[in-house]
Parts: sequence; C-alpha cells; structure tokens
Amino acid sequence: MIDKNQTCGIGQDSMPYMTCLIHLFEEWFGVEQLEDYLNFANYLLWVFTPLILLILPYFTIFLLYLTIIFLHIYKRKNVLKEAYSHNLWDGARKTVATLWDGHAAVWHGYEVHGMEKIPEEGPALIIFYHGAIPIDFYYFMAKIFIHKGRTCRVVADHFVFKIPGFSLLLDVFCALHGPREKCVEILRSGHLLAISPGGVREALISDETYNIIWGNRKGFAQVAIDAKVSYHKIR
Repeated sequence: MIDKNQTCGIGQDSMPYMTCLIHLFEEWFGVEQLEDYLNFANYLLWVFTPLILLILPYFTIFLLYLTIIFLHIYKRKNVLKEAYSHNLWDGARKTVATLWDGHAAVWHGYEVHGMEKIPEEGPALIIFYHGAIPIDFYYFMAKIFIHKGRTCRVVADHFVFKIPGFSLLLDVFCALHGPREKCVEILRSGHLLAISPGGVREALISDETYNIIWGNRKGFAQVAIDAKVSYHKIR
C-alpha cells in the first residue's frame, strides 16, 4: 500500500519512482489500490506462462493448416485463371509470406542479417539448422519471397509428404525429397535451394543450444560442387 504522507519529491520521505507513478495514476483515473491490481496481473502472467509456452507449438501447427486452407480456397477461386497465367500461385505465395512475416515480427521479433547475400537471380544453395519445428526457416522463406520475389525450393524428409493435408502446401512452395541429382538439376536451372543436413535427426536430438548434428553427411557439399554454386549457411 502507498503511504499518503510520503511525497514524490527527493528526500527522506520520498517514494520509489514506480510507487510514485502508480500513485499518480490512481489520482488521475480515480482508481484505488491500482498496485494490487498490477500485482494480481503479474501473478496471472506467472501462472499462465507455462500454458502459453505449451500452446506455442500447437499454434504453429494451426498456422500451417490455416495456410493450407487458404491455398485450397485460392486454388478454387482461381482455377479458371490457370490457363491464362504462368504464375497462378504468386498471389497466394505473397499473401502467405506476408502472414508468416507478420507473425515472425510480432511473436518473435524475427530479423534476417545478410539478406543481400541472397542473389536477385541465379542459383544459390542455402544450408539451415533443423529445429523440432523449423519455423525460423519458414520465416526465412517468407523474407526471401517478400524482399527478393523468389521462391526457395527446399529438400524435405519423405514423411512430410505423407502428413494429411500437406501435399498442396509442399507443391505450392516447391518442396522435394531429393535425390542428389534432382538437387543439382534445380541449381543448374538457376533456382534457390535449401537443405538441412541434420534433418529429422537434428530436430529430435538437438537442444536449446542449437548444436548442429550432421554426422558424416556431406551430400549437400557434393551438390554445391556438382552444380558449381555458392552456398550460404543460416544459424
């Protein structure tokens, strides 16, 4: 509680800054015991923080399926335009990229440093760390499409293509499951390609220190050599 005999000035009987600020707000808004309300709000935040952290992965999955639903709606509305346009999905990609980029900025304050290293045209191989849910790479793909206007192809594990409802999402964003020859062909055709050497093993075993778990996997390096392209590592 605030002692009304104290003042907000400097001296022996002066109140701490935050206590003084709360006292001023109480006078301005005509609310008593504002400090108690703030303490209660802080307590609720402490209680529900574990729940928020538990919900976050499920929210990411929800966002993925929301993206898929949007793509199906977009496909149905634009089916007649397919015969007249070579870039049927560009509008959908831009909308989805904007949605994910907004989520990245608001929820995580996500930023990309070194975007200038991604070429405006021509091939490049991008190497990234595979988290349990590689949401940072989803954000990165959105950044590339927004700032470079390019779709980054990505190598995905076979099981991803068996997840219900994911086929359209993987098709629109040009995911593939290899093999090495296909990766080389994509790069030689002038496209961007992303590979996570750690793959699912890294997603399941690695921890919050983000240690890469590549083992003896060197296929990505051979792809870069065969295609004669530069590669960029994302951490």
